[in-house]
Amino acid sequence: MQLVFASRNRDKIAELSHALEGLPLEVREAADFPWVPDVEETGATLEENALLKVRAVHAATHALCLADDTGLEVDALDGAPGVHSARFAGPDQSYEKNLEKLIRLLEGCPAARRTARFRTVVAIAFPDGREETADGVCEGLILDHRQGTGGFGYDPVFYHPESGKTFAEMGLKEKGKVSHRGLAMARAREILARWLAESA
Repeated sequence: MQLVFASRNRDKIAELSHALEGLPLEVREAADFPWVPDVEETGATLEENALLKVRAVHAATHALCLADDTGLEVDALDGAPGVHSARFAGPDQSYEKNLEKLIRLLEGCPAARRTARFRTVVAIAFPDGREETADGVCEGLILDHRQGTGGFGYDPVFYHPESGKTFAEMGLKEKGKVSHRGLAMARAREILARWLAESA
């Protein structure tokens, strides 16, 4: 059974694929289907964006499809960047520019006010058009400097107190056990495993 990820972000695809290892699924990405359109993420929430993406890819492929949307919510910034996390630095954004903007906005902010959380919503569209969603949340703190060389996006400044590390200091397996995306994908995996068993 093919599963199509509604993403062209190789870093996300690596994490999502890792979370589905062992399931009888052939993982494909949106780039494998040239006719799949780029989806403008116009939703007001992470769930709306995840559903926008998964519906577009399902309409184009009629396959089992999965999409996610993730946001970083920083309390000192009233929940920003939130749904705009991937485009925080504007249209010409990059991981580095987004990170620089976050560090700049929090300059001088005391440690006690640097609480934040990553939130992910995963949307699944089944071949018959039925949809399900799963979410995951990970609480942490935003550091005032980069720490670690792994991960991507905001990982170098997102500190996970229980682990004593930033996400950028974790390997894929360790991060997958505690991260927002890992938790959301664990729930999505249960949904997919149940569906595969029922379809057998």
